[in-house]
Amino acid sequence: MKTTENLFTRRVVVVGAGAVGSTYCFALAQSGLTEEIVLIDTNEDLARGQVMDLVHGKPFFPDVNIRVGSPEDYTKAQLVVVTAGSSMKTGESRIQLLQKNVGIMKAIVREIADRQCEGVMLIVSNPVDILTYVAIKNSGWSSSRVIGSGTVLDSARFRYLLSQHCGVDVHNVHAYILGEHGDSEFAAWSMTNIGGISIDEYCPYCKKCSDWKYERENIEKEVRSSAYHIINYKGSTHFGVGMALIRITEAIIRKQKSILTVSTLLTGEFGIDGVCLSVPCIVSGEGVGGVVLKSLPQGEELALKKSAETLGNVLKTLKG
Repeated sequence: MKTTENLFTRRVVVVGAGAVGSTYCFALAQSGLTEEIVLIDTNEDLARGQVMDLVHGKPFFPDVNIRVGSPEDYTKAQLVVVTAGSSMKTGESRIQLLQKNVGIMKAIVREIADRQCEGVMLIVSNPVDILTYVAIKNSGWSSSRVIGSGTVLDSARFRYLLSQHCGVDVHNVHAYILGEHGDSEFAAWSMTNIGGISIDEYCPYCKKCSDWKYERENIEKEVRSSAYHIINYKGSTHFGVGMALIRITEAIIRKQKSILTVSTLLTGEFGIDGVCLSVPCIVSGEGVGGVVLKSLPQGEELALKKSAETLGNVLKTLKG
């Protein structure tokens, strides 16, 4: 007979107790998705403070154990969510910041791998596509078990803006942002539909604008610049990404086989090899179960390859 200690617990370990990590923990506690939330941070006082604040709300959300953890907790984790990373300092270049965060990521994933974790690793730290690649290469895990949060949030922003423009419920809008989680991302208009009707067919019925090409460009531009605006207004973005992480977590914990635009290592799909970026993936209990391959129009295919090239050039700058 198996003991409780040997049973596989629905444990989520969150690495990083900053704004994104703590917001995710707050949303996760209310979701009822997991039995245990374990928070780890090199700043132990911060982790203790966040946990203390969270557990005081236990009377108001589903029963879940929330505690400060240690690397030993990786072993029986079903999901490890890595939000840790350094922010840019005055006088520091983007390359210097990247190298610093690469070093942090290497140390974290090697420790996770050393603890014989059999779960899924979800990378959130930015630049997420680059750090997902680093995590795969330094963990020794199958690439399917190491995924990045990718453009799940960007796609949600895209759906919201389309719903507002077209005057329909956001839940009836299906749309994806593909490529890098960054400046080279693009809207896959060929995969966009409202209530099952392709966006090109829906537009004549909608009659909300006189110049749809112009409106498309504005919507896509707003999606791409949203994070910059939020950071300018309030210093960081964490509510949206926290909810996006809940959606990915749900797909993994409940083994849903959901199609989400997470960042995954491509090995020939769409003619791209050796970089992590966001394409529609089937996400379930083992991570990425497969990439949804679709023939893209020439413009979108070129945009995806350009995004891959951008990320590939960044990978060439990494040391070691």
